[in-house]
Amino acid sequence: QVQLVESGGGLVQAGGSLRLSCAASERTFSSYVKGWFRQAPGKEREFVATISWSGDSTYYADSVKGRFTISRDNAKNTLYLQMNSLKPEDTAIYYCNAAKYLPKTVAAASGYDYWGQGTQVTVSS
Repeated sequence: QVQLVESGGGLVQAGGSLRLSCAASERTFSSYVKGWFRQAPGKEREFVATISWSGDSTYYADSVKGRFTISRDNAKNTLYLQMNSLKPEDTAIYYCNAAKYLPKTVAAASGYDYWGQGTQVTVSS
C-alpha cells in the first residue's frame, strides 16, 4: 500500500522555525510531483507549495512566499518543507501529497493522487 508519512510538526512561538518531512513508502514516488497543503480549523484545505520531480521548479502560495522553502531528496524518497518566520495564522494540519504529473492548477487539491495523514503545526503568539 502506498503511503506518505509526515513528521516534524509541533508547537513553536511566532517568529520561529520548523522543518516538516514527508517520507514515501515506495521508490516510485521519487518521480512524482510532490507538495504541501494545510487545513486550519473551520477552513478549507489550502495550497502551500509544490515541487517538480526533479526539484527544478517550485510553486508557492503568496501567503508563504519568502518564508517557506520546499525541497526534496529523491535518493531518500523524502519531501521537506522548511518554515521560517512562522506566524499564528500558519497554525494548521499540514498534509503532503503526490501526483504523477504536474496538475494544471497546482493550487487545486483535486490534482493530487496521494495524501499523507497530516502533521499538526501550532504557532503561538
